[in-house]
Amino acid sequence: MATLPIDTAKYTAIICAVPPSPRVANRETGQLRVDRDTGRTVFQVGLCLMSMGSADVVNVSVAGEPSGIQLGMPVQVRDLVAVPWENEGRHGIAFRASEIRPLSAPPASAPASKGASQ
Repeated sequence: MATLPIDTAKYTAIICAVPPSPRVANRETGQLRVDRDTGRTVFQVGLCLMSMGSADVVNVSVAGEPSGIQLGMPVQVRDLVAVPWENEGRHGIAFRASEIRPLSAPPASAPASKGASQ
């Protein structure tokens, strides 16, 4: 199934509308959903995507628990994609990201700050 990349730079703000919670794969057993590639538990975060006077809330799945995310907090989303799906006559769009973190967090790839040399 095709994945459609979403350019998050086009949004004026992305806010946590629903804090992270683990996704359940089987409601009868309580078994949690696990990412096929990483083996990590899949979490779902409700995000409010704001742009030019409009806002949409979407549920975004991410492998591993996003740390430091709280209700109302501005967040940064990496590699957001929309995935159209169809199953037994039902259809919709699922959203996934590789990472969701607080907006104020330093980038993961940034080198550690070093003191001034004298």
